[in-house]
Amino acid sequence: MNADFISAIQELGKEKGIDPELLFQAVDDALVTAYKKNTGTNQNVRVEMNKETGEIHVYAQRTVVEGEADGINEMTLEDAQAINPQYLAGDIVEVEVTPKNFGRIAAQNAKQFVVQRIREAERGQVYERFQSRANDIVTGIIERMENQNVYIDLGKVEAVLTPNEQIPGEIYQYHERMKTYIVEVKRTNKGPQIMVSRTHPGLLKRLFELEVPEIHDGVVEIKSVAREPGMRSKISVYTADSNVDPVGACVGHKGMRVQTIVNELRGEKIDIVKYSEDPAQYVANALSPAKVVKTTVNEADKICRVVVPDYQLSLAIGKEGQNARLAAKLTGWKIDIKSETQAAEEAAAEPAPVEEA
Repeated sequence: MNADFISAIQELGKEKGIDPELLFQAVDDALVTAYKKNTGTNQNVRVEMNKETGEIHVYAQRTVVEGEADGINEMTLEDAQAINPQYLAGDIVEVEVTPKNFGRIAAQNAKQFVVQRIREAERGQVYERFQSRANDIVTGIIERMENQNVYIDLGKVEAVLTPNEQIPGEIYQYHERMKTYIVEVKRTNKGPQIMVSRTHPGLLKRLFELEVPEIHDGVVEIKSVAREPGMRSKISVYTADSNVDPVGACVGHKGMRVQTIVNELRGEKIDIVKYSEDPAQYVANALSPAKVVKTTVNEADKICRVVVPDYQLSLAIGKEGQNARLAAKLTGWKIDIKSETQAAEEAAAEPAPVEEA
């Protein structure tokens, strides 16, 4: 060990953004291991290294005992008091046991420990960085695909997009840049594992927050999101500012803002609806693009019965019930949709109320 070695550790710590004390601790651990390996003993030892000169001293730590001592980790009271009369049973006595040329042997061992500790520290830094970004969007480059998993390079770490989190039918190309949503960050023996999603509703919400300044600034609030990934989504928005149109703000000039998000989601259709405290109005808005003639709310069962023009019934229900399903998911209400003709027929079939004599 010499001053150059000490200087190199300090510079390495600064370069990697790691506290040099952590690296010096790794060196101390390495020196203890090197001593035990070199001497073939299992003594309790403490290593002291001068952080300016690199000079090393090894001290065996022995417990003072009354009676016989094992000679390795124990020392008799008589021998201890020969060193210092103030020692008592139970005290720890340190005796220097530094071998000759120990620095050269130790340096070889220390290098491996320092490299390992740097690797662990870097993994810890990456974990903390991405743990704080859980439920956020990251942009990465598709690196490889194995067993239906897509691996995305995020810089110092790789993210995994599993089949369950992939948009059905979406095609992934090598070296393609793509936005994903961090759903979980795990610690593993090989470093942090970042689990990402393309299907999570949070991805759509964060895309709007990034694209629409009024949402980012808190003027417009996203109340709810409902998604059928790759097919269609609905998002409800609200503002307390009467001078701001929340839907218009999200759509943008000539639809530019929402189109950017649609492009990012590879053509997923997005309906932006205005939130309302009135459940009847909220459900009517959520069934957009269909027009609603009448709504009747059953608060107890949280069911909303909706009447639409005959020619808009299929539009209100949507292909395979998608529009109605998303509207129900968005609002949290069960929705029963009838055409005007169906509603009239049901009303005519109901028995007339009996008048009391």
